[in-house]
Amino acid sequence: MTILIALVPMFAWGSIALVSGKLGGDANQQTLGMTMGAFLFALATYLMVQPTINSWIVLIGFLSGVFWTVGQNGQFHGMKAVGVSVGLPLSTGFQLMLNTIAGAVFFHEWTKTRDFILGLIALALLVFGAYLTARQDDETGVATENKMLDFGKGLRALLVSTIGYASYTIIITWAGLDPLAIILPQSIGMVGAATLFAFKKTTIDRYVWRNMLSGLLWGIGNICMLLTVQQVGLAIGFSLSQMGIIISTLGGIFILGERKTKKEMYSVVIGCLLIIFGGIVLGYMKA
Repeated sequence: MTILIALVPMFAWGSIALVSGKLGGDANQQTLGMTMGAFLFALATYLMVQPTINSWIVLIGFLSGVFWTVGQNGQFHGMKAVGVSVGLPLSTGFQLMLNTIAGAVFFHEWTKTRDFILGLIALALLVFGAYLTARQDDETGVATENKMLDFGKGLRALLVSTIGYASYTIIITWAGLDPLAIILPQSIGMVGAATLFAFKKTTIDRYVWRNMLSGLLWGIGNICMLLTVQQVGLAIGFSLSQMGIIISTLGGIFILGERKTKKEMYSVVIGCLLIIFGGIVLGYMKA
């Protein structure tokens, strides 16, 4: 049952980039709308479950929400520059490296030789798979919203995004708090940070309201990811949640119409298979 819950973020988070891409808006509008949707989801969950909340939960939740918004805003900016089918796999690869290493080294989730061997194999498969899905042929580039590929700008945004995302998961894992209690103050931190990003840069219009749908998707994936991390640890739980890049990468090509050469399509297929095998290895570690 834990593995099934762990796979929910794969589908929920894997669909966010595609949903946001179809809903439209700039990176700040997408981030603000997404956080507003996440807040409504968290508020509804709180009213139904009514978990105990204290000042420590509020502080950690708020900080994690701010870190997440830094991560998400950077990812949206990165995907605007290099496209979904390139930006998201790169972002996922960076996050996998940081979070898996943090789980294994700082939280001592790998204690046996077998854990390190299988964990490093799984991490290598996931990261190399993410690299292959983002690999570009010299003959062409991804068609982005701006009609030009700006890899340097996209890479810088994704590096900032990685730091924000990693801080969001690490601080929650370190605190070891109830996932159902933390999501409301977390969502408040998300909305506050997103408002600062959007301040005097964008207007609240239909694109913001539309992107609240992606926030609901994120909220579902977030609860399942936090519950999974609580059960199996950060190294495995987070890695399984990131397998959604298969959905977003293929969706970026077939739904959003991002161009790929024949050679790039071979790389995408092989990369997706490696990511699947990496997830299977992580599942085997849990078993």
